[in-house]
Amino acid sequence: MIRRFGSDRRGNYALMTVLAMVPLMGAVAIGVDYTEMVHERQSALNALDAAGIATARQIVAGASDADAVAYAKNFFEANLSHIDPANTTLSVTLPNNNTGGGTLKLCGTLTYKPYFEPAARLLLGGSGGTTDVAFNTCSEVRLKDTLEVSLVLDNSGSMTELGKGSNKVRFDLLKDAAKQLVDQLTGQAQQMKQITKPVQFSLVPFAASVNVGPANASAAWMDTTGISPIHHENFDWTNTMTQLKSPWGSTKYAENIAGVWYAKGTGWDATQKDRPLTRFSVYNQMKRVVTVSSTTTCIGSGRNQVCTTTTTPSTYGSVASWGGCVESRPYPYNIQDTAASAGTPATLFVPMFAPDETDLTDSSSRPANNNWHTDVPAGILVPPVTSAERQRYMPKYFADPGTTVTSGFGMDAGPNTSCSTTAITPLTDVSTTAGATTVKTAIDAMAADGATNVPEGMSWGWRTLSSTAPFTDGRPETEKGNDKVLIVLTDGANTYYTPTSVTAQSYSGTYWNSGGNDLAGSKAIYSALGYVVPFSNGYSYGRIFLGTSGNVNKTDYSNANYTKAVNEHFTTLCNNAKAAGVMVMTIALDLDTSNAAEKTQIDALKACSSDSRVTKDPTDSTKPMKLFWNSTGATLSNDFKTIGNELSNLRIVS
Repeated sequence: MIRRFGSDRRGNYALMTVLAMVPLMGAVAIGVDYTEMVHERQSALNALDAAGIATARQIVAGASDADAVAYAKNFFEANLSHIDPANTTLSVTLPNNNTGGGTLKLCGTLTYKPYFEPAARLLLGGSGGTTDVAFNTCSEVRLKDTLEVSLVLDNSGSMTELGKGSNKVRFDLLKDAAKQLVDQLTGQAQQMKQITKPVQFSLVPFAASVNVGPANASAAWMDTTGISPIHHENFDWTNTMTQLKSPWGSTKYAENIAGVWYAKGTGWDATQKDRPLTRFSVYNQMKRVVTVSSTTTCIGSGRNQVCTTTTTPSTYGSVASWGGCVESRPYPYNIQDTAASAGTPATLFVPMFAPDETDLTDSSSRPANNNWHTDVPAGILVPPVTSAERQRYMPKYFADPGTTVTSGFGMDAGPNTSCSTTAITPLTDVSTTAGATTVKTAIDAMAADGATNVPEGMSWGWRTLSSTAPFTDGRPETEKGNDKVLIVLTDGANTYYTPTSVTAQSYSGTYWNSGGNDLAGSKAIYSALGYVVPFSNGYSYGRIFLGTSGNVNKTDYSNANYTKAVNEHFTTLCNNAKAAGVMVMTIALDLDTSNAAEKTQIDALKACSSDSRVTKDPTDSTKPMKLFWNSTGATLSNDFKTIGNELSNLRIVS
């Protein structure tokens, strides 16, 4: 019996079960604590994210700093589910205190208290001391994206026509719609109190050229020394400003030193002597007689009367000052945002200067388009012979002051021909009343005159959005949560005109409706792309043909071919801007699809536009809507409201 008792194993099961219960219960305890810990951690994360989104909405709606922080804490704690708020902490970093701005940051700490302390110690690796587990996590919420919007608006002469379906001219309709858009986004910007410069607008009026502002004459990005390959393309310093051909002999001449033309000799005044000869030099050195007066005083009477005439020295004024317009840079820089650098002279911006054209008339008695100065001043030893020589002849601009200069010294006249627009308004914060007023006042000041060069306007619109010179008000291109937007509106096809297709200037009293002559062989009136056939620019073609495909005939000197060339520049520019992250919105105003040239422009504008991020194509819900509007005078206001809504939708809390 004793041997049977010793060998009996039937009671071992209960004993083993008792012994096994210890680790089993520990495992259960660990499982319970681990599951609860994960659950509480996720609940805290959910509460943190929800609090961030809800608080962001409060901030956008205008909540004060103190109210936003209190709201975040209350919302966070109310959404902790079964977690005791005493076991949590919350820190709030408001957007205006956060590096970069625009982001609300909430960081929370959860202290988990285990149910089973021995198991918790095992869970924590057998460590002693406290068994509490602390978790730290953060949530960032981007508020509404900041906006930088450039209004690139057509200021050509056709904008004075009545808008279709309206009793107002297009220009007035455009001004009203543009100011309405500014007001719409200003209202939202004023609610974004936690963000610096939440919405900024720039304004780029364009016609045949763009005006960057006369105050920028000495800017580092301007060609102030004449080194750009296009700076002297219509000037002939070599053959007309040497000692032999100068009317002033050796006292006043030009000398090329290391590729730069300098004013040499004692005849120059102190402001020009030994300095580079540039287009600015011509503006500054040209003088005209303003007043000539004399006074006669007589003593005595009859035969004894003696009279003395005293002549008051003449006073002189400038023929013209630079109006602020610049030429298009040579391809590819004309359609890029490449920074200007003296190391790459072609990237510098050259002031526009429309050469004085020939005094001669053609066989039909047509004058030159822009004859605003006498070709051959008195005393010239070797006068120019052909009209081309007359056009590029430099001594005429530096002759002694006289009365030979005509009245071509205003905007869009004389050397400022094709410079017809008001100056660019750089990016301006419209969340302030003063900023919004500045932009709207600039819109009201626009004036309609001239041809249409959409790519020139769009290029400068892009440059105003840029963070680099010429205009540096834009946020860094790498900054997240910022939208750079180009809104481009035009009412016509891109135009560049042959000399015989436009009315000649009437400085000399001759008004010729059938166009001006082209005795100099320039093949176009002067504009931002210069002449189609310049005197010399170092390129194979005039700039209008640079970078164009074989579809553009480089020897076809017609308006239609010029339009084709500019259209190709426009297409490439659109692709460049969008590739750089710029959102493009385009508007065709009163363009007719039955007109071949206008339909081409409509198609180009639509292709240029970006895809909407939030709105589907109304005809195909699987595709985004193109940000293009085919507007008429009657619909323009509502279309601008739609644009405002689209931009607002882009800036929803995320």
